[in-house]
Amino acid sequence: MSGAGQSAGGGRAKLIARVERIHDHAPDTRSLFLSLVDGKYLRFVPGQFISITIPLGDEVRSRPYTIASSPEDRGSFEICFNEVPGGRGVAWLFERSVGDTIEFAGPFGSFTMEQVPQVEIGLIAEGTAIAPIRPILKRAFAASSIPKMHLIYAAPDQQHLLYRAELDEYARAEPNFTFEPVIAAADAIYDRLLELAQQRWIDADADRTRQFYICGVGKGVIRLRDLLRGSGYERRAVHYEQW
Repeated sequence: MSGAGQSAGGGRAKLIARVERIHDHAPDTRSLFLSLVDGKYLRFVPGQFISITIPLGDEVRSRPYTIASSPEDRGSFEICFNEVPGGRGVAWLFERSVGDTIEFAGPFGSFTMEQVPQVEIGLIAEGTAIAPIRPILKRAFAASSIPKMHLIYAAPDQQHLLYRAELDEYARAEPNFTFEPVIAAADAIYDRLLELAQQRWIDADADRTRQFYICGVGKGVIRLRDLLRGSGYERRAVHYEQW
């Protein structure tokens, strides 16, 4: 999905990718699988985004979209996005077909996991904001010592819990990973996430050594950040990205 407020990274040289495959998660949510036309692999860190050039006739826009796949996968890389009312840029992306080319710059972004922490990790995501969390999880699973991790992932309905089968399989296969799917009305999602974070990581014990990765839309992300930091977790331990 697009990340509001993220830098488009202006000066970076532009790259060209071809649409290799399209996957519809839901009628309003889609993934494009892209490959560089020069045959090389895109080098990126889990959690980074690319800035796509979107020509709209009367103007050219640049919009960031998080890479939802893992750098260890090689081959094509994936971006995931959903329809936004009045969003001309994302509407252009929905019009792309297999074989079309897309110009972009990047990757960019600091909401990343380069080294896997050896402390417990809490992850919180909502809707398409699972995109950066997914490769972060894969990076952690590839570590020689997998830390204890718990993912709380919320959506307004089952259809919009993306990658659900994959996440369920991780929870079955990885003893140190637990997955908590949450269904809540769109206007109540962050109230529910705040409640769960309070119960699990604040009220349950006095441990404040955990690290967190939080990604979502709007002010609810900041509320989650402030809740955790205000309860005694170090500022630098609470990583967040607000879309």
